[in-house]
Amino acid sequence: MKSSTEIPLLNFIKINKYSTTPIYLQIANQLSNAIQRNYIPKGTKLLGTRKLSELLHINRNTVVAAYQELEAQGWIITEANRGSYTCDKIKNKPEKLKATDNTLIEAYPNQSGFSFNRSNILDTPYEKVNTTYFFTDGTPDNRIIQLSQLSSFYSASMKRKNNKKRLNSNSYESNTFFLENMVNYLNISRGLQISTSNILITNSSEMSIYIASEVLLNAGDKVIVADLSYFSSNMTFQNKQANVLTVPVDQQGIDVDAIEKLCEKHTVRLLYITPHHHYPTTSTLSAQRRVKLLNLSNQYGFIILEDDYDYEFHYESTPLLPLASSDKKGMVVYTGTLGLSLIPGFKLGFIIAPKNVIQEMRKHLNVINPKGDILLQQVLGELIDEGEINRYLKKSLKVYTERRNQFCDLLERYFGEAVSFQVPSGGLAVWTLWKKGINLLNLKKKALDKNLFIPKTILYQNKDITAMRLGFGHLDKEEMEVTISLLHQSMLELEVEKNTTI
Repeated sequence: MKSSTEIPLLNFIKINKYSTTPIYLQIANQLSNAIQRNYIPKGTKLLGTRKLSELLHINRNTVVAAYQELEAQGWIITEANRGSYTCDKIKNKPEKLKATDNTLIEAYPNQSGFSFNRSNILDTPYEKVNTTYFFTDGTPDNRIIQLSQLSSFYSASMKRKNNKKRLNSNSYESNTFFLENMVNYLNISRGLQISTSNILITNSSEMSIYIASEVLLNAGDKVIVADLSYFSSNMTFQNKQANVLTVPVDQQGIDVDAIEKLCEKHTVRLLYITPHHHYPTTSTLSAQRRVKLLNLSNQYGFIILEDDYDYEFHYESTPLLPLASSDKKGMVVYTGTLGLSLIPGFKLGFIIAPKNVIQEMRKHLNVINPKGDILLQQVLGELIDEGEINRYLKKSLKVYTERRNQFCDLLERYFGEAVSFQVPSGGLAVWTLWKKGINLLNLKKKALDKNLFIPKTILYQNKDITAMRLGFGHLDKEEMEVTISLLHQSMLELEVEKNTTI
């Protein structure tokens, strides 16, 4: 019988002292893995606890605990005055097998031994690039948030005895304090007339769209989206095997007349729309078109899936209320986010719909995320109840208004007639139209050479349009100046190369 002294134990016992997993469990798990793979054959006598502790430079009691765990799981047996031996877990009987001196632990397999479903539709469009400067499609700046104050709210909430009880609840539905405050906040800020039976809390806007698609759509259903539209929602509809139809967008939002023409030819199941600030063009759906759109929904029976992803950010005037605030026939399903003005960990999504629809959607949520973050919901409820969330939003709006104005001034100063745009009334991005002849993918490459990353998800170019959705919210004054300057340098280099080639 071979001893484990002849087996290179250090090849597969790696201790991570910074791991949250206790060291004795790390050892037990790695030894059981080696036994299952026959790197330590059945019948092998293990090192004594003292020798192994010396080899690993750890306390002997830790090795004793690891052996006890292995014995409890049935991977080894310990005999008095003889030591511990690996054994067949099923037979629980030691067997003599020859150990090899150069046994090595192999890496976890890169390829599965089974077939599985693959999706080309859901391939991520996001890129991983590390540069000092970068654009987004319009994201907040977490640096302007008073993190210490938010942390104090979170810490205080965790210490309250009544909140500790909520952590043991089986569903977020039991947190009536949060739901009631959330409903009141939405009713006041967005002109809704809902109760707690009309709302479902999710982790994000994307999760809301996914759940809505699962409940509202079947394969082959016709879905209308704008041309152009949000890529993530389009992927969700296509993955559901819906037949996606497109209609144009102009400065007054989605073309409602084009929607009517499609409804005359097709049985449309659902319309997806971002009316507050259309994604990606940032245009706002006019009041006249909103009225007609609701009438068309009632007439032709299609669902309006209203995605109000950035309602919190508006600058010059009071924003138009959501379509859901005027829905009297139960045809609008309204999704949005809470906490965009806070750090990402404080953001939640929600769905507003008739009670019977919410009941069905909750079934899907209970599979994906049955409890949710109950403590976070409690903290957000307190932020709403005490008026703090409005104060945070007011402060951030002042910063983003200044950044929007500066960003637009820089675009005008650096690019002049080469780029046209409308100053957005809200949101955190500017829709820029570029003069024809500029290849945006080549511009992206030039910028990357200058330490500026332009994600492909903000580029829109075909035979009819050359445009970029440039986010400004995450950039401070100095970063904005440098970023726009680098973008301008990249454009000039492209023009020089083009003229040289000609």
